[in-house]
Amino acid sequence: MPLGHQPPLRVGFILLPLFTMNAFAGFIDSLRLAADKGGRSRQIHCSWQIMGPGPVTSSCGLEAHPQTPYREPSEFTHIAVCGGNNYLNPHEDQALSQYLKEAHRKGVKLVGVCTGTFAIARAGLLRGQRVCVHWNVINDFRQQFPKIDATPDRIFLESARVITCAGSSGATDMALHLIHRTCGSEKAQQAIRHMVLNGMRTSNSPQTHFFEAIHEIRDERVRVAVLTMEQSLNTRLNTCDLAKRINLSPRQLDRLFRQELGITPMRYFKIMRLRYADWLLHHTDSSIADIAADCGFSDAAHLARDFHAHFACSPGQSRRQEKMVKALQ
Repeated sequence: MPLGHQPPLRVGFILLPLFTMNAFAGFIDSLRLAADKGGRSRQIHCSWQIMGPGPVTSSCGLEAHPQTPYREPSEFTHIAVCGGNNYLNPHEDQALSQYLKEAHRKGVKLVGVCTGTFAIARAGLLRGQRVCVHWNVINDFRQQFPKIDATPDRIFLESARVITCAGSSGATDMALHLIHRTCGSEKAQQAIRHMVLNGMRTSNSPQTHFFEAIHEIRDERVRVAVLTMEQSLNTRLNTCDLAKRINLSPRQLDRLFRQELGITPMRYFKIMRLRYADWLLHHTDSSIADIAADCGFSDAAHLARDFHAHFACSPGQSRRQEKMVKALQ
């Protein structure tokens, strides 16, 4: 590498407590595989450094040791904040916020990876921005930052000064996008081949998700119940199981749902599962039998019966109608 060489893509990583390995590893390894030929990992076309005040434990228990304290922001083209399971902690890391503000002032693009977007928001740097977050944390993000326009409808979203990413495998696609734009398509394809991928998804690719917009539900107990349902879409959850999980009697739970939503808990859950099935029909190539299993139905026939009763068409018809709409666009 020539003396004084500056790779065109230079990323400083900041790992937050309980950061998720999948998102971080996908991002940094995409850079590594594009940086050199043959997987030799020399930082020629891309460079990376992990910064921070000390060791950080990931959500899976692996401990990461930063290579350096916070460095001069202008050494990097991007500074990526990688979050994870600590997003409900409302404490603001003042040193981190000050560092991100300095980077922002100097024109360095910030990247919120997984729940790293929460930290950028706490620093006050997302006002007026539309951001992307993981479907599993969208309601919590909206509660903490009601004035920020947040969406779970894509895997990452880029504005002039900030990139926000849902995390998980989407961080790999985001990294490949940056590599393609900054280092060229050959380098992006090189990383794709090494990772045995079929290609990279675009920023507006939908998250493989389903979520309930619960911000209008006033009763906190009903909100918790709906979130529990959301995490149990592929199971046959009953009222007794659900009530037990949130420390209510089945009768109390039934009464609260009728008061708040005008419907029984299990009817609400079935509609949620049917909507998830419809989402999978439109966004995946999975068979109807597999979708039935993924949505907690005993078989395709049971899904078809309930699907038709709710949507007035069969699962196959819904999928064909969606394909026709897309073909006409």
